[in-house]
Amino acid sequence: MRDALVAGGVGAVASGAPSTAHAIFTHQSPIEASLAAGTLLFGDEQRASRLLPAAAVAHTALSLGWALVLAAVLPRRQRMAWAVAAGLAIAALDLGVVGRRYPRIRALPLAPQIADHVAYSVAVAVVLEHRSRRGPHFA
Repeated sequence: MRDALVAGGVGAVASGAPSTAHAIFTHQSPIEASLAAGTLLFGDEQRASRLLPAAAVAHTALSLGWALVLAAVLPRRQRMAWAVAAGLAIAALDLGVVGRRYPRIRALPLAPQIADHVAYSVAVAVVLEHRSRRGPHFA
């Protein structure tokens, strides 16, 4: 479980890189995806001062939760290929099922959001792979 939580933390940090880079290169707000994530907890709220902390809570909880799932289901063989597939599946659920109910999430450019999900799952898989090669952890 510790490995999954560490992997989820790393994945949480890495996951925003694609959409942030896209926003910067297209001269859009790099925090818009975070503000949109905050609406998961605060619905129609518009104030960044409320949405950003809510986004941090939602993103952390989802990242750690999905990492526990990935740690349980990703096979050791061809882990990276399965991680990409898992990222796409998580994106389909997060964006296609849940996110479509939230206008601010629905308004985000889709490709960078999918890339964020794939980056997350690959980062989780890389950490899980690295930690599994180190053997048992007692600290």
